[in-house]
Amino acid sequence: MSKKEIDSYIAGQSEPQKTILKEMRKIIMEIEPSLKQGISYGIPAFILDGEVVCGIAARKNGCSYYPFSGSVLEALKSDLVKFKQTKAALHFDTPLPKTLVRKLMTLRMVQMMVKKKRK
Repeated sequence: MSKKEIDSYIAGQSEPQKTILKEMRKIIMEIEPSLKQGISYGIPAFILDGEVVCGIAARKNGCSYYPFSGSVLEALKSDLVKFKQTKAALHFDTPLPKTLVRKLMTLRMVQMMVKKKRK
């Protein structure tokens, strides 16, 4: 798992997805600089203590953000009304606002901490 894998994934995308993914990666790493970077389930992923916090991916008509949790998008649904989504992904065609990405990542990291304490 390495940062170079994400570099390669992003380099292989067409515009505007390439630029959007670069900006999303920058936002994610500014929020939590200690994250490791790699590929999980075929998409760029950002990992903390061996567990995926989030992932991003190009799609035909934009990009997607994956919280790697079935409950993050549901919990923040009032913040996400402007965005198309599935159960597992938030779709967008411009980079998400940093404040929203921070909320998404924070909720996921809290879930990870709670899960770890239960073990």
